[in-house]
Amino acid sequence: MPWANLLWWYSNSVSFSAVSTDPVTARTPGERLRSRRRALQLTLSDVAARAEVTEGHLSSIERGRSNASVLTLQRICAVLRLNVGDLFAQAESSVRPVLRFRDAKGVAFGEGASKIKLTPAHFDHLELLLGHFGPGGSTGVEPYTHGDSEEVLLVITGEVEVTIDGENHALSTFDSIHYRSSQPHRVVESTGTEDARVLWAMSPPTY
Repeated sequence: MPWANLLWWYSNSVSFSAVSTDPVTARTPGERLRSRRRALQLTLSDVAARAEVTEGHLSSIERGRSNASVLTLQRICAVLRLNVGDLFAQAESSVRPVLRFRDAKGVAFGEGASKIKLTPAHFDHLELLLGHFGPGGSTGVEPYTHGDSEEVLLVITGEVEVTIDGENHALSTFDSIHYRSSQPHRVVESTGTEDARVLWAMSPPTY
């Protein structure tokens, strides 16, 4: 059953104390929320204000002492950049630490580009993304930002031009560049005739 349907099947609220604890990491959904919030260096007050809940209610949810409505849970997860289903899924990646590339699903973004997430959903402090750019492909016409994480881009194959705060940087295979994800940045395959692949690493996760 899809997680969205399962949550609605729970009726109007979800009891965090009643949901089974992850058998490997021993974290309840509330503990998962707290771990993610701390990884993003957000206070209870920060998240409560953005999710439109009281600080006391959020604290009780994290400790498993209060139920959360589906709508409240969706708002909290949106602030923490989590999928609601991540709170209830078993940590299969802890039991099976190998992620097979053949099972990965790419997501198109920008222009002529795609990316694949290489880290499991329960990681709170590190995120790896593999990016593919077709000839002339880019992250988009305009520079963009996402969160305020430390970010490193490593070129695996090909050549790209990375623009950070309006400054252009030409990178070839195994060159890398570091910046904060809050700085406006853009990546483009620079030859116009070849593919390029890059690896992004960021901490904490922003996707």
